[in-house]
Amino acid sequence: MKNTTRPISALAFSASALRAFALCTLLGLTLSASAEVVPPGSADEIRGRLEPFGALCRAGSDCGQAAAPVSSGPQSGEDVYNQFCFACHATGASNAPLFADSEAWQPRIAKGMEVMVSSTLNGLGLMPPRGTCMSCSDDELGAAVQFMVDQVP
Repeated sequence: MKNTTRPISALAFSASALRAFALCTLLGLTLSASAEVVPPGSADEIRGRLEPFGALCRAGSDCGQAAAPVSSGPQSGEDVYNQFCFACHATGASNAPLFADSEAWQPRIAKGMEVMVSSTLNGLGLMPPRGTCMSCSDDELGAAVQFMVDQVP
C-alpha cells in the first residue's frame, strides 16, 4: 500500500501559524476594547494627580511669590534643638556628640561658647553650616547650643 500523506511544507506551516496568531490578536483587541478601564477617583481627583509637581520661575518674571511662613517670634533653644538638632545629636549620626553626654561635650565646653557657636554657624566636620536650620537666626542657633550645654551633667 502506498503512503498518500504528504509532509507539510514549511511555507504552509508558517502561513497557518501566522493566521492563528492574527486571529488571536484580533480577538484579544476586540475583547479589550469592550472592557472600559477607569482609574480610581473622580474626574477632579484624576486631574489633580496629573498636574505638574512644580513650576519653573525665571529671574525677572512675576511668578506670584509664595508667602513666607509667619514667625511668632524667636524660637527657644529647646525648640530649635527639637526641630533641627535632634536628628543627629540624639543618635550620634555623622559623629555628632550625643545630647547630654558629658564625656563628649566637656572638651567642647572647655573651648568656650564663642567657639561652639562659631562651629555651629560655619559648620564643623560632617555638620553643615548652621546645622540644618538655614532659617534660624544666629541668636536662635546660639540658644540651641546653650540648651544642649545646659543639659550636660
